[in-house]
Amino acid sequence: MMSEINRRVKRKRTLEFDEIIKLYKDGNEITEIAKLANVGPRYIRKVLAEHIVELRPFGSWRRQYTLNEPYFKEWSNNMAYILGFILADGCISGATQTVTIAQKEPEILEKIKIELGSNYPLQQNKKTGVYLLNLNSKILKEDLINIHGISQNKSLSVLFPHVPNEYLHHFVRGYFDGDGNIYSRGYLVSFVGGSLDFMEGLKKVLDNKGFEPRIISKGKFFRLYISGRKTIKEFYNWIYKESEIYLNRKYESFPDKDISATELENSKLKYTKAAVRNRKSQFIEIYSLNFSIELTCEEVGISKATYQQWLKKDDEFQLAIVQTQKESENSIL
Repeated sequence: MMSEINRRVKRKRTLEFDEIIKLYKDGNEITEIAKLANVGPRYIRKVLAEHIVELRPFGSWRRQYTLNEPYFKEWSNNMAYILGFILADGCISGATQTVTIAQKEPEILEKIKIELGSNYPLQQNKKTGVYLLNLNSKILKEDLINIHGISQNKSLSVLFPHVPNEYLHHFVRGYFDGDGNIYSRGYLVSFVGGSLDFMEGLKKVLDNKGFEPRIISKGKFFRLYISGRKTIKEFYNWIYKESEIYLNRKYESFPDKDISATELENSKLKYTKAAVRNRKSQFIEIYSLNFSIELTCEEVGISKATYQQWLKKDDEFQLAIVQTQKESENSIL
């Protein structure tokens, strides 16, 4: 019979035995496989031994794959983009010489691989659906830490790095592709992060471009957003200037691609029934991003008294607000 310890391990293990074996034969480190499988390295070694998989000599994984290890020593358009992307969706291991970039959309990781001169295979956690690009390099890891200030616990403490002005829009595009979002109707862009220092640095950059960003806090996270039809078009023009790498889905979500920013204005309120319905839908969607009644009223362009009237007279709107608030509470737990 299976021991109680083995039962507990099986319940928490996120990879099957054949997946573990394939990852190892593909050249991945035991410590990285253990992280993907949600178990300890000792358990991985036991699985390999039980399936008669010959273990590689220590350090031999380094010869398996290529990588431009000094990549982050010199600035370029694409280096700035990837640095921003790593700040959003990257992880630096404390125990190994590994930098991991995670994304649900593998095509952007493939583009990053090519730029880094790497042939490391992507791995996928089948339980979460997330793809992982694991880069093993002491040089690359130390440059990210010592030159660019990205630590193992970056999510809550990282500072906005020094980025030369000519590369700022590429860096912001990289962070936007990792931890940014564009509102479905196209006139609200938001960024999310756990470090207030970083978000304030980002706000300063966007302020200097005239985008009038705002920061709000919610639980352990901070959200920065910019809005307005003309503003979003100008933001689009800025971050995609001379761009080579970007997430196609977000690029395609921007409206007004064929219209000059000089022809646009930030929206003025209309008062037809259709416009009010649209504004209520907009309110719900924006509120689901920032969870602030005051800021959402300001963004939609209504008074708090108007919001209270909607809440009182529109049962469907009231229900949507309550559901959004419940989702907010659950996300914090």
